[in-house]
Amino acid sequence: MLQIIATVGGASGRRLARPTALAAALLLAASASASATEIETTGTPGSPASTSTISGKQLPPPAPEFGGVIKDNAMQSTAWWPPRVVPPKDAPNILMIMTDDAGFGIPSTFGGVIPTPTMDRIANAGLRYNRMFSTSLCSPTRAASITGRNHHSVGFGVIAEQATGFPGYDSIIGVDNATIGRILRDNGYATSWFGKDHNTPTYEASQAGPFTQWPTGLGFDYFYGFVGGDANQWGPNLFRNTTQIYPFNDYPSTLTMDRSDPKAKIWPVTGKESEWNLITAMADDAIDWMYRVHQTAPEQPIFVYYVPGSSHAPHHPTKEWVDKIHAMHLFDDGYEKLRERIFANQKKLGVIPPDLELTPWPDDLLTPWDELSDEAKKLYIRQVEVFAAYVAYNDYEIGRVIQAFEDLGKLDNTIVIYQNGDNGTSAEGGPEGTFSEVAFFNGVRPPVDVQMKYYDAWGTEFAYNHMSAGWSWAFDTPFDWFKQNASRLGGTNQNMVVSWPRGIRDTGGLREQFVHVIDIVPTLLEATGISAPEFVDGIKQKPIEGTSFAYTFEEKNAKAESRHKTQYFEMMGQWALYHDGWIMSTKVNRAPWQAFQAANTDPLNNQVFQLYNLEESWNQAEDVAAKYPEKVKEMREMFLEEAKKYQVLPLNASVGARVAAPRPSLTAGLTELVYTRPMTGVPQGDAPYLLNTSYTLTADITVPEGGAEGMIVTSGGRFAGWGFYLLDGKPVFNWNLLNLEWVKWEAPDELAPGQHIVEFDFKYDGEGAGTMAYNNFSGIGRSGTGTLKVDGKVVQTKKMERTIPIILQWDESFDIGSDTITGIDDADYLPPFPLTAKFNKLTITIDRPQLSPEEIKKLEEGMQKVAAGRE
Repeated sequence: MLQIIATVGGASGRRLARPTALAAALLLAASASASATEIETTGTPGSPASTSTISGKQLPPPAPEFGGVIKDNAMQSTAWWPPRVVPPKDAPNILMIMTDDAGFGIPSTFGGVIPTPTMDRIANAGLRYNRMFSTSLCSPTRAASITGRNHHSVGFGVIAEQATGFPGYDSIIGVDNATIGRILRDNGYATSWFGKDHNTPTYEASQAGPFTQWPTGLGFDYFYGFVGGDANQWGPNLFRNTTQIYPFNDYPSTLTMDRSDPKAKIWPVTGKESEWNLITAMADDAIDWMYRVHQTAPEQPIFVYYVPGSSHAPHHPTKEWVDKIHAMHLFDDGYEKLRERIFANQKKLGVIPPDLELTPWPDDLLTPWDELSDEAKKLYIRQVEVFAAYVAYNDYEIGRVIQAFEDLGKLDNTIVIYQNGDNGTSAEGGPEGTFSEVAFFNGVRPPVDVQMKYYDAWGTEFAYNHMSAGWSWAFDTPFDWFKQNASRLGGTNQNMVVSWPRGIRDTGGLREQFVHVIDIVPTLLEATGISAPEFVDGIKQKPIEGTSFAYTFEEKNAKAESRHKTQYFEMMGQWALYHDGWIMSTKVNRAPWQAFQAANTDPLNNQVFQLYNLEESWNQAEDVAAKYPEKVKEMREMFLEEAKKYQVLPLNASVGARVAAPRPSLTAGLTELVYTRPMTGVPQGDAPYLLNTSYTLTADITVPEGGAEGMIVTSGGRFAGWGFYLLDGKPVFNWNLLNLEWVKWEAPDELAPGQHIVEFDFKYDGEGAGTMAYNNFSGIGRSGTGTLKVDGKVVQTKKMERTIPIILQWDESFDIGSDTITGIDDADYLPPFPLTAKFNKLTITIDRPQLSPEEIKKLEEGMQKVAAGRE
């Protein structure tokens, strides 16, 4: 094949040899005289087989000038095809893996007790990194990872579910921040995203679109996964590209949970689990996609962004993996002993300094193991075994994906980045753990005896489970604190392994340079020889804010100085600044489970400041702020400059309040919604929000001869939600209060054949969510009175003593005419429970409480007292 190499741009016109993509990239970076951008073309110019690289400065590239001849007639004219865009010669494939909610001490690769042989394999074939940093939270880390820019710079100062109307927090990746998927795709890569998408705004997650913030709109050719922070792995809100799919319905479980005896210590679970689990299904789909691309275009490099839900709650491994971990008895001696064992392993492996000392166990925060009851110990061991099984199961399935690269003959020229965690281990189960994370995010912490009832259900479809925070602290060894804590290394110091047989020779090596998730994109661009674009779709791009760590791939740079010199951290009012080996941190002032309380109103200044020399205090053990007050002052000023530069302001320390804060949605501001035909799959972010408000649901249905049953309308699922349905022909309205209590209104008689109006009216007693704007939770979760009517006649009135304050089950949808995934009351029905009456019309009216001037004055006075430290 004829190969033509043309040089464009730059004064020198220097031609670069490209023995490997890495060599060329490093040469480009090192040579000041190499200012030219090479365009490589193959084939006869103008022929259908011709290809060309592009400069990459403008995406998509400008249309080339027509190179043929046009006369009056085709017979006298010469056709000319624009060349197909391809990446630079020998550009590597890329597999970018990031697990979820996993701290430094989890994988065996870095001293953990949970077996992760796949991560071990990549480490032995490449490099270990022990100073890889995240942002301390899911959405923000992921946004930074795929854009090469700080999380606030791309609108993800917090998770999508907490978005607020400020540029650094609106959950919108702006059009001036092209992702690595978009850059690689427009340069000729096949691009894909598998698993968790936590970077689509909650208010753009419905089938009404727009889809510009979905993976396919962000530059990824193919998407298979779920949208949101987490999902039931046995039955997720799953999408292929932008179409919701339900493959798990073809693999029904026979599991049942017997809750008939409320006094039983453990509710028995019997039957066989489903043969379908997302952890396996996404590996299957990724492998299938890889083979399809390879068989269609064998020479086209591929980019796989592989981000499973593990090990975020709910922890849903298969029974096979739970049994394997249980047989290993890894956790029988408790979380403090586990921490000590991990710490010793880390020293043996050499992934932490040999003279490092372990920080004290926080007795005031987490009950020591020996002080727990036998029942609590039994429960907590069950919790962590299920968690460990989830980690090991996920690592195994990642191994299948990597093996597929090898089977296709691609692994030798594939960069594999396997990052353990998008933040530290989650403590969002609280000290006791929880059978339902949905309960946690509504401020409810069930006691041990209640949770023991779910002992058999742990890890199955009947639990949305999380483990005790004692295990989370241990899994962040050698650091302290957790996910969410941006000022502590337990929240931000991840670890990572990278392999690239063709580009990394120092196999098994350790790298200790400071690396942040924003550094991944510039590293991949350097390794592929692709430029960061200056314009995308005609819009000038923000500069890449990360620093390439490709220099660390070379053995001669194993001990080189870190090139990433300065990095801010901020999450929900906790913040830190790293600069050249030092880190200035705010002292943690709340645990992750203390999310539903008045927040610090001045998180910039109302802090206790700590200072650490990470060269001497590798795990933030020795605070030297009192010794170096001027350095503390200097670094505080540096943080403020970084905060102004990267859209971090205004700082906001609220947590739970932001989840329930007003934000855009398809229903925002509407007081009446009318539906005239069934539909399913509307996500919570665009569904009618019926918490902390008065509302009325009026359904017009026609019952056929022989009667009817089925769902009229529902929102949420097994772990929180409500449903309005016909059961044995009788109208029922049912509130599922976090799978702990059900409040049900039921008509005494079946509906006769014919047209009927069934209505549920609820009058809320509280002041509403508006109180949270004043740092006050008094208006939410209050009581109310519900009234069920049939054809205008009241059939039942009942008071609810409490209501759900914050959020319904987020991975379940608003459905009309049937119920998808899980139902809100397993004792009444099983999905899909289609409505067999004719659906004519549904009207929902919402009457949100409005604060009076007197109430506002009182709330303002209370907020001022909190700010002054008097309450």
